[in-house]
Amino acid sequence: MDLFGDLPEPERSPRPAAGKDAERGPALFDDLPPASSTDSGSGGPLLFDDLPPASSGDSGSLDTSISPMVKNEGKGAKRKTSEEEKNGSEELVEKKVCKGSSVIFGLKGYVAERKGEREEMQDAHVILNDITEECSPPSSLITRVSYFAVFDGHGGIRASKFAAQNLHQNLIRKFPKGDVISVEKTVKRCLLDTFKHTDEEFLKQASSQKPAWKDGSTATCVLAVDNILYIANLGDSRAILCRYNEESQKHTALSLSKEHNPTQYEERMRIQKAGGNVRDGRVLGVLEVSRSIGDGQYKRCGVTSVPDIRRCQLTPNDRFILLACDGLFKVFNPEEAVNFILSCLEDEKIQSREGKSAIDARYEAACNRLASKAVQRGSADNVTVMVVRIGL
Repeated sequence: MDLFGDLPEPERSPRPAAGKDAERGPALFDDLPPASSTDSGSGGPLLFDDLPPASSGDSGSLDTSISPMVKNEGKGAKRKTSEEEKNGSEELVEKKVCKGSSVIFGLKGYVAERKGEREEMQDAHVILNDITEECSPPSSLITRVSYFAVFDGHGGIRASKFAAQNLHQNLIRKFPKGDVISVEKTVKRCLLDTFKHTDEEFLKQASSQKPAWKDGSTATCVLAVDNILYIANLGDSRAILCRYNEESQKHTALSLSKEHNPTQYEERMRIQKAGGNVRDGRVLGVLEVSRSIGDGQYKRCGVTSVPDIRRCQLTPNDRFILLACDGLFKVFNPEEAVNFILSCLEDEKIQSREGKSAIDARYEAACNRLASKAVQRGSADNVTVMVVRIGL
């Protein structure tokens, strides 16, 4: 990211998802806000921002026919504004909570990355299909924990690499071990503490160097606790869920995360309140994201490491999760990316090889083809594409 301007799959009918990205004001540990609530614009973490189930509104129908690394940002300039920006005023959708399932869906991650035109790779990623044993959760409440993350570094490789190596370790140490009153609230508090601790650790190490490190990184993490996804996000990488909408009988792309940049109203207000300013869509005219790990020189200007945290319950209609840095989304919108992956998964010419199943081969091919296509379309940034298969 150039932020400085200087488990075999079950047979299923065609499926991705429906639903629009729901925005609500910060509600840390209160009850879920009603559907009529609106964004307070404070920029706080959306801890109880539930994503809509498959039966809710359409987020964009799709045609059904169809270890840590690091990335360079060089000296070039990344896009200064995002066409998806709505200045903090995003459409609200009705909140519905999916009913739980007695079957735990299996999750398996695949990834591909391309350096693109950069001199070095500053992206990093982590795939942990099952960390239940490491987390040691209360067995009466939680039976499976998985973790997937993409980090898009800027100003150097150290922040993204540090986050990829340490964030999940901090999460494991802070994960609830004994009986808890509310798994949901405890997990979300665990995520908040984990991001804060990881950022503080990196900043302490960065400030002790001479000269001090100025690296920073976005973070998009999906923590799966049984069939509940907790999506924690800083910056402009994204997580997208492919879900089949039974009403429209089409796959849809459901956004699981919210991007952060200084042009958004609540982000700009926080930055200005801290004494910073936004020029040319960037913090102090330089940094394009308003939340990140690292970026110590901008933390006093309102840049924060507090993530937005959203929750989504998996359903039998869910096909896969896409996590990717903005190097992909510069040249693919979410619907196009999901559609591209679906076409690869339906390509019978991709056969099993080297002891891998046909399903594994197709998911790997989907990641590689999508990453390569992004470079071919002209994305000058590093590109990381992670796809998490959802199965039984």
